[in-house]
Amino acid sequence: MGSESLGKGVYANIAIIGLGDCGGYGGVWVPRVTLEKLLREVLNYLEVLWLLTLEFAHYDYKEQSSISAKDFALSIVAAADISHLRQLLKQVDTINIEPCLSDVRITLEEFKQFAELRDKLEPFSFALFDYKKVKGYLTRGDFQRATSQVCSVSISENVVEIIFHIFDSKKDGTLSADEFVRVLQNRHRDIAQHVKPGLNRLPPSKRFEKTEKKLLINLWG
Repeated sequence: MGSESLGKGVYANIAIIGLGDCGGYGGVWVPRVTLEKLLREVLNYLEVLWLLTLEFAHYDYKEQSSISAKDFALSIVAAADISHLRQLLKQVDTINIEPCLSDVRITLEEFKQFAELRDKLEPFSFALFDYKKVKGYLTRGDFQRATSQVCSVSISENVVEIIFHIFDSKKDGTLSADEFVRVLQNRHRDIAQHVKPGLNRLPPSKRFEKTEKKLLINLWG
């Protein structure tokens, strides 16, 4: 399938990657800058996914395709403010003596699902604080409603139990939302700072030229 030049590098046939009209190979012509933006977004997503997979593999050093509840908890509190870190680590240290958590394993899929909350942090945090404003506290049910109904993210019960074990500071079955949201914000910021330089090492046109052929060949194949 060929392409037509409407000025040097100005237009590209997006049907090459199967995004033509009606979702098929319709030969739709779009500005090259649009295709460049699309590929940059794909690269951004893949790099974030790679970082998550790499972090999971760090804890899954035995290659069991799952990590312990304690290791998952450590991955969460790693982004905590230093002023709260000591107390949160104390909570993490007691996971292995909790009957309901000591044998729990978290899969890569559960790890990724939790990470999705960081991408939907604004609506998620608004929902949490709205629930708290109405009731004065946050239960597991409130948390799961915020994730599933507001953010359309499926969080497993095991993940919810680990989160509440860490951030239920009063040990009364309610979530300390302020610190939990702050940890998510810190983590989201850290990921964004890491990804941004990696995708902008080259000027946009050169970066696109460097990856365009390889990506299109892989998508076409």
